Amino acid sequence: MNAFRFLGDMTHLFSVLVLLLKIYATKSCSGLSRKTQELYLLVFVARYLDLFTDYISLYNTVMKIVFITSSAAIVWYMRRHPQVRRTYDKEQDTFRHSVLVAATFVLALIFNERFTLREICWAFSIYLETVAILPQLVLLQRCRNVDNLTGQYVFFLGAYRAFYILNWIYRFFTEGHHSRWIPWIAGLVQTALYADFFYYYFLSWKNNVKLELPA
Repeated sequence: MNAFRFLGDMTHLFSVLVLLLKIYATKSCSGLSRKTQELYLLVFVARYLDLFTDYISLYNTVMKIVFITSSAAIVWYMRRHPQVRRTYDKEQDTFRHSVLVAATFVLALIFNERFTLREICWAFSIYLETVAILPQLVLLQRCRNVDNLTGQYVFFLGAYRAFYILNWIYRFFTEGHHSRWIPWIAGLVQTALYADFFYYYFLSWKNNVKLELPA
């Protein structure tokens, strides 16, 4: 554990809390991609298969449970809650996320650190997390006008990944050149996907105007 990883975990947690607050307070999921949320749920389930077999620390266990349950709650709200599900824009959220699942699973079968079930699932979760935000970014570009809470949710998701890159750099120089090439490459690609959003988010903050993305 170091400051960069802790900040990454906290910004990730805060992004989820922002999203839950938006859904709970407004009883609306307008502007949100259910497909992205389903992908994140799959990411956490695949990554944390060791939840009930390996104990690392109380902090680690709690964070795993929080991310799985919060993701499941968001998906449940968007699929089952009688008020929230009516606000879901199915016609705009048309990204074929099944293609992302299939492609990243094949990638995990080919590129992994060890050919075991747990390591394949871990690699799969890393690859899938890299592209899980794509349906949300595409939806925001189609909607163009982005409400504050949705914009903050995406911003903090991107910040979480940026902090994790700093965490890996820190560990590389302080833990005997510790490195795992899969999360390094995936993290850089994932951060690059947020670059365009960060640019327009900064402009909206600088000019104190509502966030708008180009079509």
